[in-house]
Amino acid sequence: MANDFIAPDGHPRCQWCGGAAEFLPYHDSEWGFPVDDDQRLFEKLCLESFQSGLSWRTILNKRENFRAAFHHFNFHQVAHFGEDDVQRLLQDAGIIRHRGKIEATINNAQRAKEMVEQEGSLAAFFWRYEPAELATPKTQTTSLESVALAKELKKRGWKFFGPTTAFAFMQAMGLLNDHSLNCVTRERVEQARQHFKPPS
Repeated sequence: MANDFIAPDGHPRCQWCGGAAEFLPYHDSEWGFPVDDDQRLFEKLCLESFQSGLSWRTILNKRENFRAAFHHFNFHQVAHFGEDDVQRLLQDAGIIRHRGKIEATINNAQRAKEMVEQEGSLAAFFWRYEPAELATPKTQTTSLESVALAKELKKRGWKFFGPTTAFAFMQAMGLLNDHSLNCVTRERVEQARQHFKPPS
């Protein structure tokens, strides 16, 4: 328990929760709980890409701004963004104004539309990469599955999504339970995963 964060309620959480006050509600209500909603999956893909080289705190604090700027990550709408939208987003101080990441998000929205046509849903595709449970949580930043996922997405034309980003996406969207063994949220996530039926 020495490496856990003791929250104000006196119960241990994953150590990273102690990094900022806004991490605790995100950790307790979102991180690691299984997700099969395509729009939420696409949002997380995009935000993980924007986080590259930055802290998650920066992205989390700007998340509502990102949602407003990208139509709540409705990829059917984002796929139709053009240069005028890129210029608009480059002037938006509420998000990360990085042309490469903005253009990658638009590209990835187009690839997401293709994936839905080919696979039925984003969820059906991503849950095929559900990894084996880790023997010891918090010991990895990539996995064989995240490497394979990143490779397949690159093959399909997705951008700004490598193995480390893929693993962070898997952790956050509940494809594995990477809460620390003493974390009080771990059991809630495990119960949610047991009741979750992966899409096919």
